[in-house]
This record gives sequence, structure tokens and C-alpha cells, in this order.
Amino acid sequence: MQIAHKHYKTLGIIIVISTTLFTSMSCKKFLAEKPDASLTVPKTLTELEGLFNDAERMNFNLTPSMGESSADDYFLLQETYDALPTQWQQVYSWSLKEYRFQNDWSANYIPVYNANFALESLSKIQRTASNERQWDKVKGYSLFFRAYSFLNLVWIFSKAYDSSTASTDLGIVLRLGADFNQPSHRSSVEQTYHQIIKDTKEAANYLPEMSSNVLLPSKAACYGLLSRTYLSTRQYDSAYKYSDLCIQLTDDILDYNTIPVTDDIPFPRLDNPETIFYSEMNTFNTNHYSFSGFVDSTLIRLYNANDLRLTAFFSPQNNLHRFKGAYTANSILLFTGLANDEIFLIRAECSARKNMISGAMNDLNTLMKKRWNNDLPYLDFIAIDREHAITQILAERRKELLMRGIRWSDIKRLNKEGREIIPKRLINGNEISLPSNNSRYALPIPADIISITGMPQN
Repeated sequence: MQIAHKHYKTLGIIIVISTTLFTSMSCKKFLAEKPDASLTVPKTLTELEGLFNDAERMNFNLTPSMGESSADDYFLLQETYDALPTQWQQVYSWSLKEYRFQNDWSANYIPVYNANFALESLSKIQRTASNERQWDKVKGYSLFFRAYSFLNLVWIFSKAYDSSTASTDLGIVLRLGADFNQPSHRSSVEQTYHQIIKDTKEAANYLPEMSSNVLLPSKAACYGLLSRTYLSTRQYDSAYKYSDLCIQLTDDILDYNTIPVTDDIPFPRLDNPETIFYSEMNTFNTNHYSFSGFVDSTLIRLYNANDLRLTAFFSPQNNLHRFKGAYTANSILLFTGLANDEIFLIRAECSARKNMISGAMNDLNTLMKKRWNNDLPYLDFIAIDREHAITQILAERRKELLMRGIRWSDIKRLNKEGREIIPKRLINGNEISLPSNNSRYALPIPADIISITGMPQN
């Protein structure tokens, strides 16, 4: 599949340089640089659409990795920990304070810049009967990618959403224009989520129901993103609404009985029927990757012996387990996109919270039957009450969605409800833990960004 146009190679370099300048040098320094007049700036709809066809910068090696490395679904052996650079030891022990290395912050503002550039350019192109389909796609792509990046950033660099403090809790920088000489200010968590929801709802008005290419967003992807966003803010009625709308457009669940679960690479990549929108986690922080970390043994014990995920997701090694089950067809690169299994679990959880127990269990069983060895009888999940249903669904959510960049946000969200999920590490023979709702759940912003902008640090 052709995923990036050679025609835009030079343009991609401009975008990377521009974004790097935005995140790592002052406005005065940038203004001192003279642009190369020979470089082409996209102006036509086809050229603008090409920005979003550049999957290397819009989909791959992109979404944050520090949250996954901070979460509790893996652990490091002492000798592995000892060999890590100091900054990655600090990420693992929740003691990171100041850093300047390649990071989640800068990576996720590249799609934001591209989106803002396209939106500003689009405002100069009249929408006509002959170009409306392409014009609408560029508009929808821009709004979706901006919202998608903002959500990834707020999950990592802000506190969990709390309606009582969201208006004063520090959010992220909401860059809504392509002029990176504009001063950077942190918005509130409330403003950040408002912008994400606003952008995504507007994007849905411009995009087709489904995309022929999962590297590009669709209306279904917008609904999936809205359900993910509302879930993380604990607005469960809205999360239910948009998960339901998403499932009405796409409800394919991959039957694990039909894939080679014992293989090192059991899953297809871009043609997985579950995938709604495809993105990958960046590789800046490798603590949690299969060559470094092992899956937490308490998590492994949650899987039934007849659950095909136990074989599809994990590779045994000396009585321990490494993760191999990413929807990237790669044991190193991790899938962070939107997929139907996540959306079914969102609708199931929200149904249970709305006391719609039958619907919740139906969604859970629809998914779990596709994960069960069909040579053996499957026993339906049943729930005696609302809390029993929620508990079962959350357990399957953890087992289904590990290593997707979701767990860190889930810990923050669920601890706001008193679930007391306490991540723990064993380092040098001593157990350390991260108490629920601790300020360290909002990871520090890179030091150079703070020094340049003067923004408050977490």
C-alpha cells in the first residue's frame, strides 16, 4: 500500500523542522532564520490532502509512550533496570522531573501543526460543487487529527478529568493556528476536553461513514474518539451514545480462532477487521517493550486457560511472559488506534453504569465468544447487579486493551471513583508505589518547553 507520497517528502521535512523549532527554540531565534524560497508550500486541495496521506508523520511512531511505561501491566528485572539510562529509570520509578530527550510532547504537536496549516490554507479555497468531497475530507481530517493528538497529550500531561477542578487544573497548549510564533499558554483541563469534543463532532460532519484506508479517519472513527474521550471524563451517558453510534457503523470482531495465535506475529496489520483508525505508539521509551519488560504475573493469572488471548498476546519465557499481541503485526511497535473491541467494551461499561445489565452482558459476550477456544463450550458472563457487571467488564477491559496506551488513563479515571488501583515496582529489593490521584500522574513537560515558554510545570 502506498502510504506516503514522494511528492511531499520535502514538505514533510519542512513540517518536522517547523514543529521542532516550535517546541525547542524561541520565536526570536526562529525569526532570525531565512526561509528557503525554493521549497514548495502546499496550496491546492490535493497537496493539502497529501499531508494526511503521510502516515510516517500522522500515524506511525507517534502516540505517547511514557504513559505505557508508567503503567502497571509490565515489570522490569533488576538487571534490565540497572542497564537503563537514568531518565528511563526515572520514568519507571515515577521520579522523572527534568528531561530534554526526544519526547511525547514534540511528537504529538507535529500532526497538530499539519492540521492547523491545512485548516488555514483551506479557508482560502472556496468550497464548490466540483470540489466539495475533497474539501470536506481535508476539513474533517484536519479536525480529527488535531483532536486525536490533543487527547493523547492531555492523557499524559494533565491530571484526570474531575468536574469539580477541571476549570483550574492545568491542561495542554491548544495550538489552533499554524503560526508557532504565537506564545504558548496552558489551557485548563476543561478547555482542553471542550476543544477535543468540539473538533471531533465537527469532523464527523465532513467525513464518510467509513474510510477505505484505516490510516485516515472516518465518521466511525470520530464516534469512536468521542466515546473514548467521554469515557476518560467519566461522562458515561455521552460515552454510551457515541460508542453506540460507532457500533452502528462498524461492528466486526476478529475471531481469534481464525488466526495463528501461536505464531510470533498472530495479527494482521492494516487489514484487521476490528481496526477503525490506525496509529502506533512512538518508540522513544522502550521500558515496556517485549525485549525489555515482562507482563505482570498477576495480570497473566487473570486469563482462563481456554482464552485464546493467553496464547495470542503472550510468549512464555523462563516462566515469565513477554507481550507479542499488538495489532501492528510487530512485537515492538504497539497499536494505539481505535478498534471495535475497545468500542464494545466502552458500550458494555456504560450500559452497566446506566443499569442496562442485559445489554452490557450481551456486548461483553459478543466480544468474549470471539476470544474463546471454540473447541470447548463457552459459558456466558452473567451479572447479578450493576457493580458485578462493571467489575467483570473492567477486568476484561484490562485483559483486552493492555499495551495500547490506554491503561495510564484508565488508572487515573478509575481512581477518581475510588477503585484504588496502586501501581507498584520492586527496585533494589524495595517496593515502591504510586498512590491514587497523586500529582505524578500528570507527567512532566519537557524542560526546554518550560524554559522557552515560561509555562507552569506539573
